[in-house]
Amino acid sequence: MKISDILEEKLVRTNLPGQSKEEVINAMVELVSQSSKVLDKDKVRSAIFEREKIMSTGVGNGFAIPHGKTDAVADTVAAFGVTDQPIQYQSLDEKPVRLIFLLVGKDNMVGPHIKLLSRISRLMNKEEFRTRLLETKTPHEVLEIFRQEEASYSEM
Repeated sequence: MKISDILEEKLVRTNLPGQSKEEVINAMVELVSQSSKVLDKDKVRSAIFEREKIMSTGVGNGFAIPHGKTDAVADTVAAFGVTDQPIQYQSLDEKPVRLIFLLVGKDNMVGPHIKLLSRISRLMNKEEFRTRLLETKTPHEVLEIFRQEEASYSEM
């Protein structure tokens, strides 16, 4: 499964609001709840914050990947946001984040969830890819960058 297969334009925001980790996670939950795959927004929010309590999903390099598994979604769903300002996120490298990828999977689909997290992490480890995402102005541009990058991976 490709990231560009699950990420929809309406679930991408290039001017994500928020001044804190909690505010941007809540903004991402609001964004992803626009998907018909989300059955219960509050349960999704709880799953994301419960996972965040275990360990920060700020993985470094200005990127965070809040995620969780729950029965409150009909299928895997994702949202992506770029903040206007750097957000303190308790990241592993202690640096603020601007790129946030939220992933919510079904409780019983652990394998695909882990594969998607791995794919997202691999993409986000590329500095040029992150830079291009930071420079985007529209959700359409964001999706194109993901599609192009994933196409180059499948050719390798």
